[in-house]
Amino acid sequence: MAIRIVRLGTPRAENEGLRIGTVRRPPRGVPKADFAKRDFYDVWYPVLSPTQDLVAEALHAEDDKAWRAFVKKFKAQMAQPDASKTLDLLAALSHRTNMSVGCYCEDEARCHRSVLRELLAARGAEVI
Repeated sequence: MAIRIVRLGTPRAENEGLRIGTVRRPPRGVPKADFAKRDFYDVWYPVLSPTQDLVAEALHAEDDKAWRAFVKKFKAQMAQPDASKTLDLLAALSHRTNMSVGCYCEDEARCHRSVLRELLAARGAEVI
């Protein structure tokens, strides 16, 4: 059992489990009924997404210093009670069931899902 960190819209892995979209906005131009069919997500959960201002900051982070500033702010956001409790829950569930969390970004190294991977692992989650 584990949490897989994925790019939304990519084919699902075998036994991936429930796919959670940790994004600020649903995919553009895709009917809601097709989100799961087209491998975006089964459940939309923006609590684990950066705020709109932080999304913009991440998209404009052109160097390591700017990226580190985004990461620091996003970690502070994830330390807030709702997000923190959600991360604790997902970490605990990762020992009992397969699931995945993801975002649309092509490069995980410059995506908030890399930070989610780190935060989940720090909470003892089984992360793939």
